[in-house]
Amino acid sequence: MTDLSNASSGPSGELPPLPADVVPIVALRNVVLFPGIVLPVTLGRQESIAAAQDAVRTGRKVGLLLQRDPALEKPAASDLYDVGVLATVVRYITGNDGAHHLVCQGESRFRLAQMVREQPFLAARVESIAEPQATGADIEARREVLKERAVEALSLLPQAPAELVRMVRGIESAGQLADLIVSFMEVKAGEKQDVLETVDLRERLDKVMKILTHRLEVLKVTREIAEQTQAALGERQREAVLREQLHQLQKELGEGEGEGSEFAELDRAVEDAHMPPDVEEQARKELNRLRRMSEASPEYGMVRTYLDWLVALPWSKSDAEDIDIERARKVLEEDHYGLEKIKRRILEYLAVRKLNPHGRSPILCFVGPPGVGKTSLGQSVARALGLKFVRASLGGVHDEAEIRGHRRTYIGALPGNIIQGIRKAGTRNPVFMLDEIDKVGASFQGDPASALLEVLDPEQNSTFRDNYLGLPFDLRHVLFIATANVLETIPGPLRDRMEVIQLTGYTDEEKLEIARRYLLPRQLEANGLEGAQVQIADAALLRIIHEYTRESGCRNLEREIGALLRSAAMRIAEGKASAVRFEGENVPEVLGPARFENEVAQRTSVPGVATGLAWTPVGGDILFIEAARLPGTGKLILTGQLGDVMKESAQAALSLVKAQAEELAIDPQLFDRSDIHVHVPAGAIPKDGPSAGVAMYVALASLLRRQSVSPDVAMTGEISLRGLVLPVGGIKEKTIAAARAGIRKVILPARNRRDLEEIPASVRATLQFVWVEEVSGALEEALGSPADARKSPGRGPGDAQRTAA
Repeated sequence: MTDLSNASSGPSGELPPLPADVVPIVALRNVVLFPGIVLPVTLGRQESIAAAQDAVRTGRKVGLLLQRDPALEKPAASDLYDVGVLATVVRYITGNDGAHHLVCQGESRFRLAQMVREQPFLAARVESIAEPQATGADIEARREVLKERAVEALSLLPQAPAELVRMVRGIESAGQLADLIVSFMEVKAGEKQDVLETVDLRERLDKVMKILTHRLEVLKVTREIAEQTQAALGERQREAVLREQLHQLQKELGEGEGEGSEFAELDRAVEDAHMPPDVEEQARKELNRLRRMSEASPEYGMVRTYLDWLVALPWSKSDAEDIDIERARKVLEEDHYGLEKIKRRILEYLAVRKLNPHGRSPILCFVGPPGVGKTSLGQSVARALGLKFVRASLGGVHDEAEIRGHRRTYIGALPGNIIQGIRKAGTRNPVFMLDEIDKVGASFQGDPASALLEVLDPEQNSTFRDNYLGLPFDLRHVLFIATANVLETIPGPLRDRMEVIQLTGYTDEEKLEIARRYLLPRQLEANGLEGAQVQIADAALLRIIHEYTRESGCRNLEREIGALLRSAAMRIAEGKASAVRFEGENVPEVLGPARFENEVAQRTSVPGVATGLAWTPVGGDILFIEAARLPGTGKLILTGQLGDVMKESAQAALSLVKAQAEELAIDPQLFDRSDIHVHVPAGAIPKDGPSAGVAMYVALASLLRRQSVSPDVAMTGEISLRGLVLPVGGIKEKTIAAARAGIRKVILPARNRRDLEEIPASVRATLQFVWVEEVSGALEEALGSPADARKSPGRGPGDAQRTAA
């Protein structure tokens, strides 16, 4: 707050003081002050602040005028109304935020006579307008009517203070009454200004009466609308209470739930579901709660949805299993080519299930690269058994509620994927496939893999409890089959509950047979073609397999076949041909140049390059180990984004070569004045593992002896500093990849001979296997020297061919 002594003179301090008959003018936006009324005014413009401070400092009254256009920032004399109010400054307040506030009390009306100053603030000479003192019966009558209507209007405003009503009743001056009423009414500033400019008392009372009468009608209509709304709400509440009373009366009389009523239908549904006793007890308890609820209750819908889930689940409904081993074998043969070991294991499972229907069945887990037929195997099992098939994809699931469901307290809660799949199947013994179980993730919302422990444990899943149901559901009769690409990402306890069946990649011969039997007919149908219209020769299919796809499965092969058929379909649709046949030489015309080529001979044609074998999550592959020698100080340089284990293998290989330098006819001084650089191409792909040790040893020996490795030789195996070749994993996938890449001889650890039976017969017929126990044997075989390593016969009793549709 500022007072006379502390008020700043502002810009006006440098000007001569105002004459005695001149007052500072403050222009107002949308605010009209009447005589006798105290009103706070917020000042925002510098001119208004300077005028108010001058009035405070000099003790003058201030003139308040309404501006015609509220949007004007700096109004002139012509932009203001001529009639305003002289006011006394009661208080001048400066807020903490820098805002200026003026509390004024209106004294009298005035008319603008002459504007004498516009800078730094407005100042003018004014003519005071005296308040008329007219009396008479008509004035008194108008005053009383105005007073009654004002009191009536205040009674319609619940927030109106009682002191205002007493003030209105106590005013005897008609002019003061009119000014007081119009100042507190919610009317436009222009209407208030019109009343302010009306000096004649009778005319002023009539104008205020007209405004007040209109406002009174608006308040009455508003009150009626509010009362009608309240009455409607009250009627609904009354109806709900009466309906509940009627329901209770009907219940006492045994009436009200006829054959077609909602509750009677729910009661029959609960009875027909043949639930276990504890589940039926809970269902009837919830049904009784539903009967007592009003349909308008928010919980009514939640209870009704819960009951719908309970009666929809197949608590006792089972499909009859028709296990015919011969028919099951026929179905598996129709749907899949090859995969003899997997088919045999599935038939064994079905045989045990037929002889012991109530025994605990193992949980099967098919593990293999993408596109080898894991999901379709589960569908074939369901078809062989005559059971429903349900699939739940677990890839990317990171919320435990996706398995166990949400609790009913949450809005929009639902059971988990397990219970939803059971309801979808409509039977309690479907074939339930848990797809991509290796891609389940954990987060702050829980670990779905841990929730699956109960689902896949035959000792626990007889009482599986979904969070939404809150009741046990028996999963013992469900035939669970899981699929995964890799085992490493599956938690140990979960992996321990499943019987793992490995599926490997296909050989070229198997892919050719799959393309003939399954892929080509399927793509012909998808593209609207018939077998007589388009033919693809075996040479064309083999060229696609060798030069346009390099995968363990057959998905890309099917896409490329589809591309050929679409090209043929366009030619047939355009009328350019009635039938199309693709030979091997026609493939590049549609698919473009070859994407893959046999580069083994080219890469290993110089010393220092060896071909290794690698295992990947999508099957086997070949990799090249390149070594180079350059002048230096004996450092080992490793590139190709190698992991720690692979770096240690390279260091062990170099140490072994140094230790055997004399035996290998290598000058030992060569290591001191040279740096050795080992690089594994495809540097964008991370690589790790110990199985490249033999290939690194051979590459280094080849470099330092200046001898090239045979181009048709590939190798794998871990090495020790004593020169031993240690066993490694993934032999089956690696040898398939070697055959696919054109390798003719593979060098393998002797202790991996046990894996020979796992290798497909077609691959065993193609490759020559050399089993070595020490690196010396591998080196002699790779560099073309006479080998004394034990060799396998190359051909022998092998597995039957296998494939998947």
